[in-house]
Amino acid sequence: MSSRTTTAAVTATTLLRIALGAVLVSHGAQKLFGAFGGGGIDGTAQGMHAMGFRPGRRNAVLAGIGEAGSGAALALGLATPIAGAGAATTMGVASSVHTPNGFFNADGGLELPAFLGFSAAMFALGGPGPVSLDHATRHALDRPWLRAVALAAVPVAIAVQVVQRRKALAADAADAADAAAPTEAPAPAASGDGAPSAE
Repeated sequence: MSSRTTTAAVTATTLLRIALGAVLVSHGAQKLFGAFGGGGIDGTAQGMHAMGFRPGRRNAVLAGIGEAGSGAALALGLATPIAGAGAATTMGVASSVHTPNGFFNADGGLELPAFLGFSAAMFALGGPGPVSLDHATRHALDRPWLRAVALAAVPVAIAVQVVQRRKALAADAADAADAAAPTEAPAPAASGDGAPSAE
């Protein structure tokens, strides 16, 4: 491989990693700070609660940190396995919410979060490249074993969140059904001689 090809590959990988990190940071900032037209913690917490992520505020904070924190670390190429796995987990959970709408983003589908999640997982697996803080620190936080552990934790963490959400939504549906169920009408009062009273 020529030095020109190597330089081009490194440049492309670095630009993609920084762009991915920037997108994630912007989405996290929407949730945490209300930036870029986002709902902030309060608005995001309400949305999280409605979607079945309980408690809503805690999940709003975790989602915001998962996006903004992981995105910033990916952009810097710092602790890439952990950052990539964190972003992949957050985007995987988001994908599960959008799955009923199909694939395409225009229809509210999972296209965008799935792509972001797979991209983050790619960097967790393959590393950040030479233009990164991990490279500058001799990969102290980017060991092969750490990559394996971080990626193995992603499907487990996603599954836990999905199961908890489904339980919460099922409980909501049961409560709504109980509230909508008609109550039994009281039995007619009997007259003194044992026959129904007439008014």
